[in-house]
Amino acid sequence: MAKLILSMDGLVLKEIPLTKERTTIGRKPHNDIQIDNLAVSGEHAVIVTILNDSFLEDLGSTNGTVVNGNPIKKHFLQNNDVVELGKYKLKFVGEAAPTGTGEKADFEKTMVLRPSQMKAAADQAKAMATAAATQPGAAQAAVAQRSTPSLEKSVPSATPPAAKPAQPMGAIQLLSGANAGKELELSKPLTTLGKPGVQVAVLTRRPQGYFITHVEGANRPAVNGQQIGTAPHALKDHDVIELAGVKMEFFLKA
Repeated sequence: MAKLILSMDGLVLKEIPLTKERTTIGRKPHNDIQIDNLAVSGEHAVIVTILNDSFLEDLGSTNGTVVNGNPIKKHFLQNNDVVELGKYKLKFVGEAAPTGTGEKADFEKTMVLRPSQMKAAADQAKAMATAAATQPGAAQAAVAQRSTPSLEKSVPSATPPAAKPAQPMGAIQLLSGANAGKELELSKPLTTLGKPGVQVAVLTRRPQGYFITHVEGANRPAVNGQQIGTAPHALKDHDVIELAGVKMEFFLKA
């Protein structure tokens, strides 16, 4: 589980695990992470966490939010990123990437070893065939004839699997509101949509496709006229999303 390490002047104050989808940061007591300092706004920033992805957004704070020395409005958090809020620092510690174990590691190891095994088997078969040809007697020739096919048969093919086609790029087109007709390409891992305090959702780009997740608001977003549940909802080509009073169409670019 990802977490934040709060510190000031190099002194660690506490660790905060990111267990919620929406973690608010600010000076007011209702925030999930309260920092009682005048340099921090009442509602300073928010971290949206969807599965293993965390996304930081400044909420229009007075003094701004800085990550790794650079002011940001929206930022996809990565391991060891340092968020600066006045004299305070929040270090983001993400989950460690899983190492190859079990069947996957065995498969990769086999694919590496097989070419050398094939070469060794071919060299051995060639040597035996040469020896049989240079020595008299039918017995040696028969051994060479029997050995070569059996060695070739014991070596499996090492043909690499075909590469999967690249995932199509997703986009949304606004169908209503002041910006009707505009398009937004969903090239980032996380895209926040909606109005803070009214209704907010996050669109995530994953290897399996695009998903929409409700983050804030009394009512959940609707897809094709039906409200989504609490879990991330998979989007299909030409789905119509209703969010914060605005209709938009999700589509996949060719």
